[in-house]
Amino acid sequence: MAIKQLTVFVQNKRGSVVSVTDLLSQSGVDLRALSIAETQDLGILRLIVNDEKTAERVLTENGYLIKVIDVVGVKIADAPGKLTEALSVLDRADINVEYLYAFLARTERHAYLVLRVEDNAAAESVLSGAGFKLITDADISKL
Repeated sequence: MAIKQLTVFVQNKRGSVVSVTDLLSQSGVDLRALSIAETQDLGILRLIVNDEKTAERVLTENGYLIKVIDVVGVKIADAPGKLTEALSVLDRADINVEYLYAFLARTERHAYLVLRVEDNAAAESVLSGAGFKLITDADISKL
Protein backbone atom coordinates (compact mmCIF):
# COMPACT_ATOMS: atom_id res chain seq x y z
CA MET A 1 0.00 0.00 0.00
CA ALA A 2 3.05 2.27 -0.04
CA ILE A 3 2.98 5.40 -2.19
CA LYS A 4 5.65 6.49 -4.67
CA GLN A 5 8.04 9.32 -3.86
CA LEU A 6 10.30 10.92 -6.44
CA THR A 7 13.66 12.08 -5.14
CA VAL A 8 15.15 14.64 -7.49
CA PHE A 9 18.74 15.77 -7.12
CA VAL A 10 19.19 19.43 -8.04
CA GLN A 11 22.02 21.91 -7.82
CA ASN A 12 21.91 24.11 -4.74
CA LYS A 13 21.56 27.36 -6.68
CA ARG A 14 18.94 29.93 -7.57
CA GLY A 15 16.35 28.68 -10.06
CA SER A 16 16.93 24.96 -9.62
CA VAL A 17 13.65 24.16 -7.89
CA VAL A 18 11.55 26.39 -10.13
CA SER A 19 13.01 24.59 -13.16
CA VAL A 20 11.70 21.30 -11.80
CA THR A 21 8.27 22.63 -10.85
CA ASP A 22 7.95 24.40 -14.21
CA LEU A 23 8.70 21.21 -16.16
CA LEU A 24 6.16 19.31 -14.09
CA SER A 25 3.43 21.93 -14.43
CA GLN A 26 3.94 22.13 -18.21
CA SER A 27 3.44 18.36 -18.31
CA GLY A 28 0.22 18.47 -16.30
CA VAL A 29 1.80 16.95 -13.19
CA ASP A 30 0.33 18.26 -9.94
CA LEU A 31 2.33 18.38 -6.71
CA ARG A 32 0.73 16.78 -3.67
CA ALA A 33 3.63 16.97 -1.21
CA LEU A 34 7.19 18.20 -1.29
CA SER A 35 10.24 18.58 0.84
CA ILE A 36 13.66 19.96 0.09
CA ALA A 37 16.87 19.40 2.00
CA GLU A 38 20.16 20.90 1.07
CA THR A 39 23.84 20.30 1.28
CA GLN A 40 26.50 22.76 0.22
CA ASP A 41 26.28 21.81 -3.46
CA LEU A 42 23.18 19.69 -3.83
CA GLY A 43 19.47 19.94 -3.08
CA ILE A 44 17.39 16.85 -2.45
CA LEU A 45 13.84 17.51 -3.60
CA ARG A 46 11.30 14.91 -2.51
CA LEU A 47 7.95 14.91 -4.29
CA ILE A 48 4.63 13.14 -4.17
CA VAL A 49 2.74 13.85 -7.39
CA ASN A 50 -0.52 12.87 -9.04
CA ASP A 51 1.27 11.18 -11.98
CA GLU A 52 4.58 9.64 -10.95
CA LYS A 53 5.29 7.99 -14.33
CA THR A 54 4.96 11.23 -16.30
CA ALA A 55 6.99 13.16 -13.74
CA GLU A 56 9.77 10.59 -13.82
CA ARG A 57 9.84 10.52 -17.63
CA VAL A 58 9.82 14.31 -18.07
CA LEU A 59 12.49 14.97 -15.47
CA THR A 60 14.72 12.15 -16.71
CA GLU A 61 14.38 13.39 -20.30
CA ASN A 62 15.53 16.80 -19.07
CA GLY A 63 18.67 15.46 -17.45
CA TYR A 64 17.61 15.19 -13.82
CA LEU A 65 18.81 12.34 -11.65
CA ILE A 66 15.67 10.72 -10.19
CA LYS A 67 15.14 7.99 -7.66
CA VAL A 68 11.65 6.54 -7.08
CA ILE A 69 11.05 4.90 -3.71
CA ASP A 70 8.12 3.65 -1.69
CA VAL A 71 7.09 5.65 1.35
CA VAL A 72 4.19 5.44 3.79
CA GLY A 73 1.36 7.96 3.66
CA VAL A 74 -0.76 8.35 6.76
CA LYS A 75 -3.80 10.45 7.63
CA ILE A 76 -3.86 11.91 11.13
CA ALA A 77 -6.32 14.11 12.95
CA ASP A 78 -5.33 17.77 12.77
CA ALA A 79 -5.12 18.26 16.53
CA PRO A 80 -2.39 18.69 19.12
CA GLY A 81 -0.66 15.43 19.99
CA LYS A 82 -1.82 13.40 16.99
CA LEU A 83 1.58 13.44 15.28
CA THR A 84 3.15 12.30 18.54
CA GLU A 85 0.57 9.53 18.76
CA ALA A 86 1.43 8.22 15.27
CA LEU A 87 5.17 8.46 15.88
CA SER A 88 4.79 6.71 19.24
CA VAL A 89 3.07 3.76 17.54
CA LEU A 90 6.10 3.37 15.29
CA ASP A 91 8.53 3.87 18.15
CA ARG A 92 6.88 1.15 20.24
CA ALA A 93 7.19 -1.19 17.24
CA ASP A 94 10.91 -0.33 17.00
CA ILE A 95 10.46 1.36 13.60
CA ASN A 96 12.78 4.28 12.95
CA VAL A 97 11.44 7.26 11.00
CA GLU A 98 14.23 8.46 8.72
CA TYR A 99 12.34 11.61 7.72
CA LEU A 100 8.81 12.91 7.35
CA TYR A 101 7.01 15.82 5.74
CA ALA A 102 3.43 16.94 5.23
CA PHE A 103 1.22 16.98 2.18
CA LEU A 104 0.34 20.35 0.69
CA ALA A 105 -3.37 19.54 0.95
CA ARG A 106 -5.25 19.07 4.16
CA THR A 107 -8.89 18.85 5.12
CA GLU A 108 -10.66 20.70 7.87
CA ARG A 109 -10.03 17.89 10.35
CA HIS A 110 -7.05 15.93 9.01
CA ALA A 111 -3.45 16.33 7.96
CA TYR A 112 -1.53 13.98 5.70
CA LEU A 113 2.05 12.86 6.30
CA VAL A 114 4.74 11.15 4.26
CA LEU A 115 6.99 8.86 6.32
CA ARG A 116 10.23 7.27 5.20
CA VAL A 117 10.99 4.18 7.25
CA GLU A 118 13.15 1.12 6.72
CA ASP A 119 10.24 -1.34 6.63
CA ASN A 120 7.10 0.08 4.98
CA ALA A 121 5.02 -3.05 5.55
CA ALA A 122 5.76 -3.10 9.28
CA ALA A 123 5.01 0.61 9.62
CA GLU A 124 1.75 0.26 7.70
CA SER A 125 0.75 -2.72 9.83
CA VAL A 126 1.29 -1.04 13.19
CA LEU A 127 -0.22 2.28 12.07
CA SER A 128 -3.35 0.70 10.65
CA GLY A 129 -3.55 -1.59 13.70
CA ALA A 130 -3.55 1.54 15.87
CA GLY A 131 -6.46 2.99 13.88
CA PHE A 132 -4.62 5.30 11.50
CA LYS A 133 -5.79 5.45 7.88
CA LEU A 134 -3.06 4.86 5.33
CA ILE A 135 -2.94 6.93 2.16
CA THR A 136 -2.96 5.16 -1.19
CA ASP A 137 -2.10 6.33 -4.70
CA ALA A 138 -5.86 6.55 -5.33
CA ASP A 139 -6.22 8.91 -2.34
CA ILE A 140 -3.46 11.12 -3.69
CA SER A 141 -5.26 11.57 -7.00
CA LYS A 142 -8.28 12.90 -5.09
CA LEU A 143 -6.35 15.55 -3.15
